[in-house]
Amino acid sequence: MRPTQVAQPPKCEISGKEAISALSRAKSKECRQQIAEVFCRHKEGALMPEKVTRYCPLEGKSTIWDEDSAESYPHKPVRIAFVLVVHGRASRQFQRLFKAIYHTSHFYYIHVDQRSNYLHRQVQVLAAQYPNVRVTPWRMATIWGGASLLTMYLRSMADLLAIRDWSWDFFINLSAADYPIRTNNQLVAFLSKYREMNFIKSHGRDNARFIRKQGLDRLFYECDTHMWRLGDRKIPEGISVDGGSDWFLLNRKFVEYVINSKDDLVTSMKRFYAYTLLPAESFFHTVLENSAHCESMVDNNLRITNWNRKLGCKCQYKHIVDWCGCSPNDFKPADFHRFQQTVRPTFFARKFEASVNQEIVNQLDAYLFGQFSQGTPALNSYWENVYDEPDGVASLSDTQLTYYHSFSRMGLARATASLQGNPKDHSCRYFPMGHPVSVHLYFQSDQFQGYLVKHHATNLATSKLETMETWVAPKKNFKLTAPPTSTFSRLQFAEIGTDWDAKERMFRNFGGLMGPMDETVGMQKWSKGPNVTVTVVWIDPTNVIAATYDILIDTSAEYTHYHPPLNQPLRPGVWSVRILHHWSPVAEMHFLIAPLAYNKHQPIRQEDTLKFHNGPAKNSYMEQSFHSLNPVLNIPVSLGYVEQAKRNAALTGPELEHWIDSLVGELWEAADVCAVGPTACPVMQACPKNPWSSLSPDPKSQLGAPRADGRIR
Repeated sequence: MRPTQVAQPPKCEISGKEAISALSRAKSKECRQQIAEVFCRHKEGALMPEKVTRYCPLEGKSTIWDEDSAESYPHKPVRIAFVLVVHGRASRQFQRLFKAIYHTSHFYYIHVDQRSNYLHRQVQVLAAQYPNVRVTPWRMATIWGGASLLTMYLRSMADLLAIRDWSWDFFINLSAADYPIRTNNQLVAFLSKYREMNFIKSHGRDNARFIRKQGLDRLFYECDTHMWRLGDRKIPEGISVDGGSDWFLLNRKFVEYVINSKDDLVTSMKRFYAYTLLPAESFFHTVLENSAHCESMVDNNLRITNWNRKLGCKCQYKHIVDWCGCSPNDFKPADFHRFQQTVRPTFFARKFEASVNQEIVNQLDAYLFGQFSQGTPALNSYWENVYDEPDGVASLSDTQLTYYHSFSRMGLARATASLQGNPKDHSCRYFPMGHPVSVHLYFQSDQFQGYLVKHHATNLATSKLETMETWVAPKKNFKLTAPPTSTFSRLQFAEIGTDWDAKERMFRNFGGLMGPMDETVGMQKWSKGPNVTVTVVWIDPTNVIAATYDILIDTSAEYTHYHPPLNQPLRPGVWSVRILHHWSPVAEMHFLIAPLAYNKHQPIRQEDTLKFHNGPAKNSYMEQSFHSLNPVLNIPVSLGYVEQAKRNAALTGPELEHWIDSLVGELWEAADVCAVGPTACPVMQACPKNPWSSLSPDPKSQLGAPRADGRIR
């Protein structure tokens, strides 16, 4: 090991390839120091408990209980402390969940991930409206599988026990991707009947296999928001280790025991699980099963989770944890029957994600609470914020910043064009000012409709600053080109993008905002049919064939995706991708690699435009050249294209912006623009009156005062 890696030399020799690998990959000095210390303490045998006391009088598990669900309302109803563990930006989806579970007799304690500042601001506004809602005064970056998730739960439990005027009986954890599938009355009636029980789901598999698959026999340590694997360890003797789902319902008596007990089991388990992958999936199970509370354990967490392991287990967390993990899928309308016909008592389900499918949330909401009254606006609309001014432009990539500015200018051009007639009338002419104020994704009936950019501009007639919101919609850029006589009919759709989500089979970069340094992926969607091989050809803006490859589509394939390893930077401009079958055209699509107007959030300088906008070295995207295919595919190569591209690569300032806007305009259009505040432009409507605007009414997500029955939905 190189001595430069750790500030102080480690107390022992770091051996074992996992620990050496972790040390070589950890970025910060503190993290490397901590890894070395943990490894050495473990090597000395000073880290892990060897033997732990079991206090449960039973052999094995106790889960005998009466499974009928209680319908009659109890004499002394239980009160619930909901701990809502949220991250991301889906504030409207979170508000719908909150509306659905809110009751004046319960308590709500909300932890917002340290990296989700926008959501934290929204949640603080929400909490201020209700006396029984609080936000944790501390925040953690709870990474997937990390030890910090357990720390966060234990700290939340300690806080809840310390709030004197919150007399709760049950602890329930939920994420922003959960939704109730039974009413509050049904939940309260059920838990009141079983108030002595703890509901926690066990894996139900062979225990040795569970320990191995879960990595419980490995030592992990979290720092630099990563879980590092440091080697093997032994499971302590004397207890049986259990685990399963990290979503549970625990009664107050057990929570008090976990937080306040200083006995050997609790203190040893807190030590053991501080160095454990996915600790919240096992800590509470193991403590409950080995404690004097073991007879209160019910092997059911009263939830439905949408597991589809074929899609959900794609090792998608490799970048944050040295392990392969799985994640549940989002529910779709076809899953609705699962909420109605469950034999076991279930009260919550996950995952729901409105940017993937909101219709299922609408169905469930109507099933639980009845339909919204006729004429309620925005029932099929969904807005999700992707940028908010307090986040600061540093939170955006240069590509995003470039696009958002171009979208704003498209809105101003639309405003100017809206007032035809007198060329001297400047009441709808504007000069853009400053960075965008906010950006939202906009969906209608689960279809992406484009971006909504709120921005400032100076009105040229009044010289006053105005704020407007521009809606830019993507133009259709995919077309099937197979002749009518063709027998080839399997291809349904194709798209190029980044941030491919293999679990939900969609691009998370909505609308494909891509720049020269992006890792582009080609995706095709197929209907079932005979085995077939297609050829995919990528063509850059100067008609250089960048890549070509064959894909074998088997009978049952629904989606195929491939990331061709292209040399960067990709040449800015409109690219095309052709799909061929036996070298006959089947489909063609276009995508934009936008030139960058910004580099590190500052207006780009010429030395950088020449670096980023000139295409790859020697115009070669791959080691092999596909030049010989140009005549075969009838793609002309012209020196004129190349010369023009060279000139464009040197552009800066207003000329660069003009070039960007002309390219963006090929794939996007300004669908509308509205006024956020006062405006001198007579044809511009106020945003709240435009049903597409993020400022228009959205009753399904709006919160109000509780009714007489204690609910707000």
